[in-house]
Amino acid sequence: MDRLLEYYLPLFILIYFSIIFVLPTVRIYRKTGINPVTFGKSDNAHDYIGGVMKFILLLLALAVGLYPFRQAYKFLCPIEYLNGDWLKYAGMVIIHSSLVWIMIAQYQMKQSWRIGIDEAHKTSLVTEGVFSISRNPIFLGMICTTMGTFLIIPNAITLLVAVMTYFVIQIQIRLEEEYLLKQHGELYAHYKNNVGRLL
Repeated sequence: MDRLLEYYLPLFILIYFSIIFVLPTVRIYRKTGINPVTFGKSDNAHDYIGGVMKFILLLLALAVGLYPFRQAYKFLCPIEYLNGDWLKYAGMVIIHSSLVWIMIAQYQMKQSWRIGIDEAHKTSLVTEGVFSISRNPIFLGMICTTMGTFLIIPNAITLLVAVMTYFVIQIQIRLEEEYLLKQHGELYAHYKNNVGRLL
């Protein structure tokens, strides 16, 4: 299974980044003329989080990219006792399910999808579909993806990525909650009281 993953996992991550970041960005821009990427425009907590997220994505790409190169991969400190086939299969199920989950959430968001907080354009509050189960289904999918990747290639970097992703997303969620409460008022307050932050 390791030999198959050496080729498949880097390809999957490339497709994953394209599907959840690049394609939706292009789609929103073409339909609305709005750049949905809102990070990096000022020196505040929101943009700092955006920078940390980019760093996490680079670490993930590094870990997956080095996986086929066994001599270099050893420097990532593999956790050998977690290197079992059943964990790899579980990780594969998780990362593929997460991708499908994120795609569904992005489709249901339609033109409201953003990377970060868009204070310049008012977006509609989506509460149906997977958003009736989770207030932040895309973030949930991203957390699950990093955890699944750790199960497939358990090492110090993928563990760091999974832990950092969880905490950085928790901070970003709280920043977005403050903004959404200001933008949607009682409508968001009611939604927040009835649907869990992640589940």
